[in-house]
Amino acid sequence: MEFVVKTAKAPTLKTATLVLPVGEGRILGESVQAADAATGGAISAILKRGDLNGKVGQTLLLHNLPNLKAERVLLLGIGKSDELDTRQWRKVVGAAASTLKNLGGGDAAFAVEDVQVKDRDAYAKVRLLVELLADSSYAFDRFKSKKADPRALKKIILLCDKSQQPDYERAARHASAIASGMAFTRDLGNLPPNLCHPSFIAEQAKQLGKSFKGLKVEILDEKKLRELGAGAFLAVSQGSEQPGCIVVMQYNGGQKGEQPYALVGKGITFDTGGISLKPGLGMDEMKYDMCGAASVLGTFRAVLELQLPINLVGLLACAENMPSGKATRPGDIVTTMSGQTVEILNTDAEGRLVLCDTLTYAERFKPRAVVDVATLTGACIVALGSNTSGLLGNDQNLVQQLLGAGELAGDRAWQLPLFDEYQEQLDSPFADIANIGGPKAGTITAACFLSRFAKQFSWAHLDIAGTAWISGGKEKGATGRPVPLLTQYLLDRSN
Repeated sequence: MEFVVKTAKAPTLKTATLVLPVGEGRILGESVQAADAATGGAISAILKRGDLNGKVGQTLLLHNLPNLKAERVLLLGIGKSDELDTRQWRKVVGAAASTLKNLGGGDAAFAVEDVQVKDRDAYAKVRLLVELLADSSYAFDRFKSKKADPRALKKIILLCDKSQQPDYERAARHASAIASGMAFTRDLGNLPPNLCHPSFIAEQAKQLGKSFKGLKVEILDEKKLRELGAGAFLAVSQGSEQPGCIVVMQYNGGQKGEQPYALVGKGITFDTGGISLKPGLGMDEMKYDMCGAASVLGTFRAVLELQLPINLVGLLACAENMPSGKATRPGDIVTTMSGQTVEILNTDAEGRLVLCDTLTYAERFKPRAVVDVATLTGACIVALGSNTSGLLGNDQNLVQQLLGAGELAGDRAWQLPLFDEYQEQLDSPFADIANIGGPKAGTITAACFLSRFAKQFSWAHLDIAGTAWISGGKEKGATGRPVPLLTQYLLDRSN
């Protein structure tokens, strides 16, 4: 979908569908008043009949209005002007997208210059609009014998005055890149695990390097990982016929020698739980256990499309967790790349095992900050549900940067404590550390485990177990989160 910014006036624009906002109580902004005047008051006359009051998400489609070049007009309720916030704006845009999806015509124009969204300037308002419209057109029908109907809507026109044009254009450019990154992430997450295995993810990273300039990709195979002493990582991958790997991506868009930022993604392409086997019901959704790695790839795609002036490292910890005669047993003790030993009490707590060695490997890049992203704990879903990602870290400044990025991006996280008292739950009588901390505070103790391998740098951990995909039913599928949050964080750093 193409997004074009124009300074044309709504009544003079030739388009298949002109979208005009109406406030609650049938309140019209200046741009809509101009369109109404051009029609000789036809719009206000229709509104007076009571078909649309302007409440959030209401829509009314009008045809054959006089003196407008638009083939049709979609009136869109935006609620009370002093109450329109990000959540309601999402509903408004969602209602418009749902209606436009069922209409003919190759384009639509939005006249939202006068719309004010709480705590959002023109840039932030339009960026969320574009992201939501682009995301609404996503479809995954690769394995359907009958494909989805082709999307008729190819272009969205964003109307504004000249003073708003730079902000609108910047918002459209950033949002298009983020939407592309989210779609890439969703595609990877939705792929079946018999296709999307560790080597496949490595190949996708290589293809990304061929498609965009400035990306260098290296694959650390199991032989190399063995040489590096990555005993925790290999303990996970050894039960599978699919070899594990760490995918190393380096993008140098900043100054030469400038310290990079680093993103680390958990890429368990299928998680049976290993010997600590998961229940069968819903196990198909464990193909989404690689969404941390997928979101890092999606964020890289957005960064590469925008060619941000930063240096960035991506590390994807890719493995498959399977039960077999070669699989790790509960009670096994392994030595990590850092030299610390781990008693594996539960083989279903495998994400932290691949991540701990990957975090140790990140030290060699001397990063300014490291953010790891993982579908790590079911406890995070219990704590925060499916709306908010969990966030913990050893640097409060970094945590605040990520929280702020999530607010602006509409992709929120919530900080959980990382107090030293929780570390005691990981004590082992036989090794330096146990890989689980018991039934209490599971998200926190998982982060405590990772924190022991992140002492050499500023570090934060995003638990996206509740936000990376939607479970069950017809709506089941990857969400593309937290690509917006991560991209916003990097946009902030590039500024």
